[in-house]
Amino acid sequence: METPAHDRVNNPAALALDALARDTEDTAALDTLAHCDVLVPVPDDALDEDVTNPATVALPVLEQPGGSPVVPVFTSEPEMADLLPEVARYRLVPLGALAAQWPTGELSLSIDAAGDHPLTLTSEGVRTLLAR
Repeated sequence: METPAHDRVNNPAALALDALARDTEDTAALDTLAHCDVLVPVPDDALDEDVTNPATVALPVLEQPGGSPVVPVFTSEPEMADLLPEVARYRLVPLGALAAQWPTGELSLSIDAAGDHPLTLTSEGVRTLLAR
């Protein structure tokens, strides 16, 4: 399901993803994305104190067959519902703050994975491109 155009106009993160789909080197779009809030689904097994503690975020990790584990985040509720309709809770987190504390290793970040212009970054890409 495509996000209606009027919703995208009011969603700087979605517009930045559109720009990055046209030009992956668009530093203005990366800056915009880094300064936007994203929806981070709360894992079902997350403890209540982890959900309410503003200093920590429990990351939902999806295992991909034959690939590295990935954390899905979303620019809007409709984008999240398209991929993970069963998600009941999420946290709104500044993407740059999330990226600044991103773990090393093989953990990737996927933004709007089911959307028109998804963006998936490696662990290194998250830290170098979005931790601004």
